Amino acid sequence: MPDLVIKNATLIDGSIADVQISGSEIVALGANLPGTREIDATGLVALPGFVDLHTHLREPGFEQSETVLTGTQSAALGGYTAVHAMANTSPVADTAGVVEQVMALGQEAGYCDVFPIGAVTVGLAGEHLAELGAMAHSKAKVRVFSDDGNCVSDPLIMRRALEYVKTFDGVIAQHAQDPRLTVAAQMNEGIVSADLGLAGWPAVAEESIIARDVLLAEHVGSRIHVCHLSTKGSVDIIRWAKARGINVTAEVTPHHLVLTEDLVRSYDARYKVNPPLRTAEDVAALRDALIDGTIDIVATDHAPHPTEAKDCEWAAAANGMIGLEAAASIAYEVLIASGKSDWSRFAEVMSLNPAKIARDSGQGQSLQVGSVANIALFDPKTKRPMPLVTASKSTNNPYTGRELLGAVKHTVYRGKTTVENYELVVQ
Repeated sequence: MPDLVIKNATLIDGSIADVQISGSEIVALGANLPGTREIDATGLVALPGFVDLHTHLREPGFEQSETVLTGTQSAALGGYTAVHAMANTSPVADTAGVVEQVMALGQEAGYCDVFPIGAVTVGLAGEHLAELGAMAHSKAKVRVFSDDGNCVSDPLIMRRALEYVKTFDGVIAQHAQDPRLTVAAQMNEGIVSADLGLAGWPAVAEESIIARDVLLAEHVGSRIHVCHLSTKGSVDIIRWAKARGINVTAEVTPHHLVLTEDLVRSYDARYKVNPPLRTAEDVAALRDALIDGTIDIVATDHAPHPTEAKDCEWAAAANGMIGLEAAASIAYEVLIASGKSDWSRFAEVMSLNPAKIARDSGQGQSLQVGSVANIALFDPKTKRPMPLVTASKSTNNPYTGRELLGAVKHTVYRGKTTVENYELVVQ
């Protein structure tokens, strides 16, 4: 008898089926299938488990903000079966030893796959390439490299990094921010920053780096991925680069899809993030680009911070906000509830495309016989207010109190349930 059967699930093509699971694999799709355990999925949409290409788990070094355990618990509640952990830990994940440590912590936690992202440069300092090859050939098999939080601003360093990762089909994920154009920046540069007297972060600081990097990627024939796109001009550059045949992919965060710079008028530091919240025109362009395929994926940039780093004056507050548990609801709002896209596109941006970009094994697979049983069961009819306290150790949540549309009710990770009826299962 198979271990688990998901009964009466709605598949992304609209058909209804049971999903039968044995071990870590889907073994049958059909009607009236048996299983030792059953999940009633009537009214729920069965999707491939979500994959986040941009998560800050903070461990090692910043365990007061998040640990691999609490971060992956938060991910499981959001329907994720894999996250990619950014390298800005302490020590920085710029050696084979640290990335293997992060991967092992993820395996010990047991809530989802944790794929470490390696730093591009030693200590994220932008001066010397990190041990890219050693990390790629370590047990962690790193394929994504980023100095996220910092931009690889030196064009020669970026060129060498792009050339190096070609040898093992890796990708550089760039935090596009010209450091000279954003000195002391506190928010988006524009009318609101002028009204508030805060130093602005101009759109051109992002767009100029993206333009440079896509041309470098074209020049050396490598892959470039752009983190957290935030401006209309950035969308235009990505669209141009793809039309030209450059091998570029791009992500957008949930918060850049629904929040604008006007929230900064509250001086609530939950809304301080890098890149900053932009204008309504930028938000509209990002939403359109996610729908039409210019932007490839939704990535959370889940960035937990302790209370003291946010409960302070705006200028002193840290950048970043959490988002793993709200991401699917925001994607649902933008793609499905708006009537502008469908569940197939939802699966692409939340699971299939991020796994493809990162070359993940066993993730981002359509639900079919023989696939690894990584599944998120999404209830599109429920509405829920986002609570202050979530599975994350931090509460810098921009959605607290906001009613979100839809929610993940169950998550199955490699054949075992990590979330049942909106609650974590103890691993």
